Amino acid sequence: MANNIINICIFFNFFFKDENIMTSENQWGGTLSFILAMIGSAVGLGNIWRYPYVLYSSGGGAFFVPYIIAILLMGVPILFLEYGIGFKFKASFAKTITRIDSRWQFLGWFIPLCLLTVMIYYSSLLSFDGIYIFLSMFKAWGADPNLFYSSTLTHSTTSISGIMDFIPLVAIAIIIVWALVWFISHRDLEKGLGRVSKVLVPLLFVIMILIVVFSVTLPGASIGLAELYTPDWSLLTDFNIWMLAFSQIIFSLNIGLSGTITFAGYLKEDTDIITNTLIIALANSFFENISAIAVFSILGYMSLQTATPISNLVSQGTGLIFVVYPAVFNILGQWAYVIGPLFFLTIFIAGLTSILTMIEPLSFSIQNKFDISRKRTVTALCIIGGLMSMVYATAFGGTLLEYVDTYINQIAVLFCIILECILFAWIYKAENLVDYLNSKSRTIKLGKAWLFIVKYLLPIGIAFVWFGEWLKLCRTIPLKD
Repeated sequence: MANNIINICIFFNFFFKDENIMTSENQWGGTLSFILAMIGSAVGLGNIWRYPYVLYSSGGGAFFVPYIIAILLMGVPILFLEYGIGFKFKASFAKTITRIDSRWQFLGWFIPLCLLTVMIYYSSLLSFDGIYIFLSMFKAWGADPNLFYSSTLTHSTTSISGIMDFIPLVAIAIIIVWALVWFISHRDLEKGLGRVSKVLVPLLFVIMILIVVFSVTLPGASIGLAELYTPDWSLLTDFNIWMLAFSQIIFSLNIGLSGTITFAGYLKEDTDIITNTLIIALANSFFENISAIAVFSILGYMSLQTATPISNLVSQGTGLIFVVYPAVFNILGQWAYVIGPLFFLTIFIAGLTSILTMIEPLSFSIQNKFDISRKRTVTALCIIGGLMSMVYATAFGGTLLEYVDTYINQIAVLFCIILECILFAWIYKAENLVDYLNSKSRTIKLGKAWLFIVKYLLPIGIAFVWFGEWLKLCRTIPLKD
């Protein structure tokens, strides 16, 4: 068995032998482009439709205790590690792994391929949201948003036979999403993603702040905010709450998905990587917390208008975005025709800026390996991704999406982070990064505390989260007598 594993690794190492191809088409024009692109990568769908529910259901104001600890003990330290590795090696993810230890090079392809899988189902979510941007202009979902979403739009079914029920409107929307990704990503890094990030990321924050300002002035907003922030200190003794906090930071900051390492490699040598990392982490936390304010202020308004408890309204994922919010807009009056499109546009921008950064690690690794131009590589990946995404343009697509989302985000990504900690902190030795990063930093300096975190605390802590996610999945599997 051991010999077979070694032979497989040798095969991968031979097949995926890299050649360095760092060119001007794969470099940032400046630090601002990098910061905004990384903020755009971190600020995604999870900030809007996952975090508010997690905050509400995990002790309200009390959740900030494990949340802040998770940022300080895991989020920021592992970002220092990932950005530091990418900044020092300045190569594709696959080549970086090869330079550290060629026996593990297959992981340099496995992780970006996982990211491509995430891209494929992300494109389906963006396609739904793009459709809702136009639907919200007329409240075209009708009096029953749940019926419209599950039956009229998605034809949702849990039967595998639903894969034969093709939905043309969703397919067209998916094609448009991939066309946008191609249009931006096939250009040189600065001319494509760099320029788009400078426009979309600030716009994303501006629109969300406008929505927050409007939502907190609604009658009943205080009801929603009281429900959201009232602390339940007793939950701090619940291990699951701590696990949720660490999981949220992992998903929110896009840790373990190779994108941070790839993009840091495009930076110039005089960049203060530590300061930039802190800016990215703070911007991400700011966005998801103002998103929570907007969500619960509007839910508070609906609770007041319909005399329905917040607990009966709040949900996460597609239920919140495509069912609860349209129901809110139905009773919001004329303002709904303004806030509705802006809200769905915000989600679309957040998702698009994230998906644009997902294609880069695999794209650059392929460019490194096969000496293919950026344009051809991105074109091929977008065609492949678009074709594979068509499975989500079926009646079974919604059910499949739930399965893929669960296993990729809660199992595969966490496992990848554990492997990263072993590779970067132990096999490469994180000590090799300390002096290098400190020489670039004009603010804080890394030391023994950071080394202890990335070598011991992080691998053990994330392993606990990983096992916890496995246990949750096992509990959801029905047992037969």
